[in-house]
Amino acid sequence: MTIKTAALFLAALLLTTALQAQVKKTAHHSSLKITLARGKIVYTNICLACHMADGNGVPTMNPPIVKTEYVLGDKTRLIKIVLNGFKEDVQINGQSFSNNMSPHKDLTDRQIADVLTYVRKSFGNKASSVSALQVKKVRASNG
Repeated sequence: MTIKTAALFLAALLLTTALQAQVKKTAHHSSLKITLARGKIVYTNICLACHMADGNGVPTMNPPIVKTEYVLGDKTRLIKIVLNGFKEDVQINGQSFSNNMSPHKDLTDRQIADVLTYVRKSFGNKASSVSALQVKKVRASNG
């Protein structure tokens, strides 16, 4: 193999690798957009009445989901809140909230993953996605 042939081969290999990375990145971005769109539908139909369109909740009743540890923190805890509901008085951002949240075991693993991903990436939140597999595992160990 000549130097010129080797250089062309290397250039083609680098270009192919770069293109594959771009395709993968684009596919992930498209997949996330679909997840967020589905999550927004679930949020609008189920969560919006209590947590409001802006995610700020209702003072003393329904807590905000904007930049709170409950939303941005432990995914397992968050998944369990959706599955089991929430019946505790809680302090969030210096305010007390006491309204009960109904359980949503009727939602599919995909719907819970989508809505939690939507919430964790909307309203100024910047947290990782929740997968249907994560929800499935929590549901299975939840009893």
